[in-house]
Amino acid sequence: MVFKRLLGSLGVGGPTVDTVLDPGAARPGGSLTGQVHLKGGGSDFDIEHVTLELVARVEAEQAEGESEGTVAFGRFTVGGGFRLAAGEQRDVPFSVTLPWETPITELHGQPLGIVLGVRTELAVAGAKDKGDLDQLTVAPLPAQEAILEALGRLDFGFRSADLEYGRIGGTGQQLPFYQEIELTPAPSYAHQVNEIELTFLASPGGMEVVLEADKRGGLFSSGHDALTRFTVSHDGAEHQDWNTLVDGWIRRLVEHRAAYGPQAAYGHEGHHGHAHDEHHHDGHRSGPGMGTAVAAGAAGLAVGVVGGMVAAEVVDEVGDFFEDEEEEEG
Repeated sequence: MVFKRLLGSLGVGGPTVDTVLDPGAARPGGSLTGQVHLKGGGSDFDIEHVTLELVARVEAEQAEGESEGTVAFGRFTVGGGFRLAAGEQRDVPFSVTLPWETPITELHGQPLGIVLGVRTELAVAGAKDKGDLDQLTVAPLPAQEAILEALGRLDFGFRSADLEYGRIGGTGQQLPFYQEIELTPAPSYAHQVNEIELTFLASPGGMEVVLEADKRGGLFSSGHDALTRFTVSHDGAEHQDWNTLVDGWIRRLVEHRAAYGPQAAYGHEGHHGHAHDEHHHDGHRSGPGMGTAVAAGAAGLAVGVVGGMVAAEVVDEVGDFFEDEEEEEG
């Protein structure tokens, strides 16, 4: 999405800003490239800095229920220290590195319902104005994509995805929020769990995979949550037997196997998934998500939702987010 807006704090005759991201989806830990197009106003202006800010729509648990808000998770100064003459057009190219924990917004081109944006801030003569907001699309890392595809092949279905404000204890989480992908159980596990929740916490050295099961209660027991963590490498994703690896994770999670011992590591050629199990009895990390169902094709997670309906719902959520942001800034 691209739009131009008069810099309100500078009044009529101020410069305008228009940020254009390069085509294609970015990836966590990868480069985000594009250009900031500036156009001078009715007089000369000294541009102190041009700054990009990464923002996300995030849910938060509160005493009165869930709420949604915008959280910034990255900030980059990409230009500044020049005079923009009246009517002058100037382009500021940029290349910035996304945080490794940047949430993924699509799988095989299908949106997951996660809303991220790039906000452009211009500082002119001591005044700052957020002059542009553009949608950010992020595709999964190879290991993330392989894990999601394996879950699809194991007959798990996509239910929703959202961003939750807070931290997952015992992990190396860096951002103030985490992504949660909610899955319907495969038929073989449907009698044991209501849903599986998946979180990726990537870093330069590898990735933590956090799995949580909402376990069903039995005749003489109540339902509870079980949580386990695994670590995988970014290298060699194409050589890993992901179906076997992920199936082992799910079995460990559902059956409450011990976390340590001879079977604590999976994989081959140095690409291991180390397990750490925790069992909780006090509810989920989060409540229902804001995400929307997505059909990811034969290689991905399968759900019975009409593609057109999915696209319309995602467009509504994205549009609402940017409209709300415009109203707040106005």
